[in-house]
Amino acid sequence: MTDTQVTRQDHGWRADLRRLLRSATFDCGAVIVLFWVGCALVGAQLVPHDPFTDDLMNALLPPSSDHWFGTDQLGRDVFSRVIVGARDILTVAPTATLLSTLLGTALGLTMGYFGGLIDEVLSRITDAVLALPTVIVALLALTALGTSTITVLVVIAFSFAPIIARTVRSAVLTEVGLDYVAAAELRREGTPYILFVEILPNVLPPILVESTVRLGYAIFTVATLSFIGFGIQPPSPDWGLSISANYGMIGGGFWWTVLFDSLAIASLVIGINLIADGIESVLHD
Repeated sequence: MTDTQVTRQDHGWRADLRRLLRSATFDCGAVIVLFWVGCALVGAQLVPHDPFTDDLMNALLPPSSDHWFGTDQLGRDVFSRVIVGARDILTVAPTATLLSTLLGTALGLTMGYFGGLIDEVLSRITDAVLALPTVIVALLALTALGTSTITVLVVIAFSFAPIIARTVRSAVLTEVGLDYVAAAELRREGTPYILFVEILPNVLPPILVESTVRLGYAIFTVATLSFIGFGIQPPSPDWGLSISANYGMIGGGFWWTVLFDSLAIASLVIGINLIADGIESVLHD
């Protein structure tokens, strides 16, 4: 590895971090995401009402001082359910994204470094997976294997891994011809060492950006699967599930039963995308 690359890894990241923390785009996104993370962690202890308790005598009440976001068709406090609903989606989506990043990174490193037949075979497999819409793959898998959180995690990870693998492969192809890789090979370093110690640190920036973007898509996917009944199951106050249970109320003028869950999903995805934009702007500046 060259002295310039060592310096970049040892010192450059500190400068990038300082610039990132001064980025208004990143800071705004981080505030939004940290708010929802806080809700997921401690929201259940702070909400004014039990999000799981039915109260049919107070069903479909509009927003008021007692129920800030109104109540749903079962009389449950919408505000409390929105706050607590962050927990499940912020457990499933990040975990699935982490799994897809690990799998996609391993595939991308292998494809880019070895090339040849290995690259050709794995590329065709990833192309085949990418040809199928994520939701369709998820529905087929969930129908065959049964609805469960674990299945949702595995399906999303499997669907997103090829996209990350493509990104990593492209980055690796620009690295394998550089002197530090040739030097490692001349020293007869093992393949795992070359892949994970020499090459991986130099392709982390695109991996970080891509995985952050995938997190936003994972949140949408989890919400979509919950909305159509194949994702997180009742009695969870999951946002997608709550929208599914109450969207029929919109025609009756009970807009609050759906609006705030929808805004929660949108705000979280926007926050994640702002973080991704901030990271990308710093790494490519």
